[in-house]
Amino acid sequence: MNEETFNMSVRKFLKLFGINAQRDIEQAVAKAIASGRLGSTGTLPVKATLAIDTIGLHAVFDGKIELG
Repeated sequence: MNEETFNMSVRKFLKLFGINAQRDIEQAVAKAIASGRLGSTGTLPVKATLAIDTIGLHAVFDGKIELG
């Protein structure tokens, strides 16, 4: 395995995930606030799951997003 190629590929995937996940979260929160389902302050519990079936990886990350 080429460590440099591997690390760059992992970083590329994480950047793609991060950019798209942030956009999706921002849009969903804005829509929920606009519809009245969500207030403009508070905390949202969040869970992200990373799965690579080929190697049996299934990692869950729990956190929170502060609205202000």
